[in-house]
Amino acid sequence: MSPGSGTEDVMSFFLTSVGLGDGADLGGLEGADQHCQALASTAGFGEQMWHAYLSTAVFGGSPSVNARDRIGSGPWYNFAGVQVATDVANLHGENNLTKETVLNEQGGMTNGRGDDPNRHDILTGSQLDGTAAAGDVDTTCQNWTGSGEGSALVGHFDRIGGGDNPTSWNQAHASRGCGQEDLRGSGGDGLFYCFAY
Repeated sequence: MSPGSGTEDVMSFFLTSVGLGDGADLGGLEGADQHCQALASTAGFGEQMWHAYLSTAVFGGSPSVNARDRIGSGPWYNFAGVQVATDVANLHGENNLTKETVLNEQGGMTNGRGDDPNRHDILTGSQLDGTAAAGDVDTTCQNWTGSGEGSALVGHFDRIGGGDNPTSWNQAHASRGCGQEDLRGSGGDGLFYCFAY
């Protein structure tokens, strides 16, 4: 039986322990999904299919993609078997995402605000409801292919910090840029969420 079926508490959600090293250039959604799959495989969860929780905007002739539409229907469990959300609506409402429950693929915790270095800015490119932002402003670092100019919407996995929505796990504020040092400068490290679907 596959994770997300409601009958198992096998890991079906994690925060990447490492990014790809080139800021928000993840090789697009395909590269981000491959990174999720590779990390999950290394941790012994490669039989499941994994997608990155990332939205994309209308760009270069491609339609927008909503992060909420690419992660399955839930429920989702962390490495320790703790349920973090029952379904898509719960995930974008009163979920159980906290610094203690947002574990990486090995079951480890990630540095948040107050830790050194702070790595709490998580790439999403998404609005509070998990949809792509509309308009002309780049909120996805050129659909996860740019590491220079631009910006990406990020969330705070530890649910604290600054920005318009400081307690939001998926849309706290925009990044300072798309490069690795830009992300680190505002408390990030190119990390993102992965869900089994």
